[in-house]
Amino acid sequence: MAGRFIFDASATLALGAGSPSLSHLVHEAALSDDLRLFVPAASLLEADTLRTGVAEHVGMLDVLDVVALDFAAVAWCGARVRAGATAGVAHAAYLARPSVDWPDGRPVITRDPGDYKGMAGVRTIPLR
Repeated sequence: MAGRFIFDASATLALGAGSPSLSHLVHEAALSDDLRLFVPAASLLEADTLRTGVAEHVGMLDVLDVVALDFAAVAWCGARVRAGATAGVAHAAYLARPSVDWPDGRPVITRDPGDYKGMAGVRTIPLR
């Protein structure tokens, strides 16, 4: 399996709660050089705020790359937060957009695809 995926706060919470599909994806990523999984730091903070210990759980999984906020991310995310998005959704959307490093972008795995409505270039994968 190949791909690049972003776990937002809702997906991170689902993983921490034992989601079989996300656990399988993490397992597949551990076996593959072509499957990469990312967790935006702001999404991880949001998830850990809602369920203590999620950050430690994610931190133990080497295949989940926690992506820090840099200046460009803060500037872009700030506008989305002022427009009503959570910081976690904004950071996930920022990472999902097409960029020089990721010309096709990276889809966000989420329980709440509506949170990303109107964010140009952001693809979501609904988690059931």
